Amino acid sequence: MLETPRDVVPLRESTKAWFLISLQTFGGPAGQIAVMQRTLVDERRWIGERRFMHALSYCMLLPGPEAQQLAVYTGWLLNGWLGGLIAGVLFVLPGLVTILALSVLYVAQGDTAVVSGLFLGLAPAVVAVVVQAVVRLSSRTLHHPALVALAATAFVLLAVLGLPFPLVVLGAGAAGWWIGSRWPDVMSRPVSPAAGDAVAPLVPDDALHRARPSARRSGRILVLGAALWVAPVLAAWVLASGARTVFTDQGIFFGGMALVTFGGAYAVLSYVAQAAVGTFGWLSAGEMVRGLGLAESTPGPLIMVVQFVAFLGAYRNPGDLDPWLAGVLGSLLTVWVTFVPCFVFIFLGAPYVERLRDSARLASALTGVMAAVVGVIANLAVYFAVHTLFARTRSITSGPLDLVLPVWSSYQWSVIAVLGLALVLVFRLKWSVLRTLGVCALAGLGLSLL
Repeated sequence: MLETPRDVVPLRESTKAWFLISLQTFGGPAGQIAVMQRTLVDERRWIGERRFMHALSYCMLLPGPEAQQLAVYTGWLLNGWLGGLIAGVLFVLPGLVTILALSVLYVAQGDTAVVSGLFLGLAPAVVAVVVQAVVRLSSRTLHHPALVALAATAFVLLAVLGLPFPLVVLGAGAAGWWIGSRWPDVMSRPVSPAAGDAVAPLVPDDALHRARPSARRSGRILVLGAALWVAPVLAAWVLASGARTVFTDQGIFFGGMALVTFGGAYAVLSYVAQAAVGTFGWLSAGEMVRGLGLAESTPGPLIMVVQFVAFLGAYRNPGDLDPWLAGVLGSLLTVWVTFVPCFVFIFLGAPYVERLRDSARLASALTGVMAAVVGVIANLAVYFAVHTLFARTRSITSGPLDLVLPVWSSYQWSVIAVLGLALVLVFRLKWSVLRTLGVCALAGLGLSLL
């Protein structure tokens, strides 16, 4: 046991609360964080607002879905490592079950008129939602011309030159670190200080769970976490007698992705789409958009779209296995290697949170990464738009250029019409993501039956 857990609230009661939270995790990280804040801070008053925001600031430093990591962190504060495990697993479980069921439905019935019509409306709605994410993130992040330049550079490097996503993100972090050391005011992020907790929490801060940081504790977490993380991939490799299979490819690729997912799901999806569509051929670009639509309309982190990608990839490359079994195993393996690092990051780093938050240079590096993320998501919006609004595309590879352009004559008027509707609903009427997706799916169904 890594440490002796202390329950500051009964474990059964906190487990029930996390289960109820998991059923409300629609609408992306902002909505998920709001649900946790309302439940834990405002209603149950188990944790103060300052401590909650303190935990969130640490989670935003990490790769991976910050809302799920925030659940692990606050679960750890309330009930130790067992509470963190329960909170993190329950946060993901409803989405895992739902995406798996929808993946099966898509493969079994995806060519029917009804399902095709629903996806006809879902795909352009996703484009509008991603555009909204670009606008929102840029307004919060790009508070200086230098940051605008970082975002524009990231977009060009990805969309025009085709550089790998991890390289762009690491470069942006290094640039932020350097700019922050030379001109600290440029990288300082304007944040309004907390005025204090409006209502005192029932559990005082000094009663929350804590652990003494030590090299021994960190080593044990790293060894155990790494062993659990690679175990299923290693098992797949051994069972295949060392041969390369879709399971080893997915385990290694998505496991590596889990270490570079700074900036949320939208940012990393550009990287996933580039590899899953172009390198591995697990699915088409249009199916990548549909998968994101499924993740947007189901509970859980948006990064659960990788489960849909893995299901299709394993189903279509099953080897000696039944395709349905291969699809299920591939999706579960991918979820495992994607989320195990989240638990390791929290359990390992929680005792060092204050030290991390006080590092000005680390904050500058993060600001640089977040600026680049705007460009990354903008590239994702362009990628989705090109492959959604047009039936055909063409590639231009000349020297450093690596461009994908639409064949302009192959535009699809019905998809463009639904995109216009989605943009009005999102930007003009300020509708929620879930409501917009539902209306656009029905509109696509209607157009397909005309």
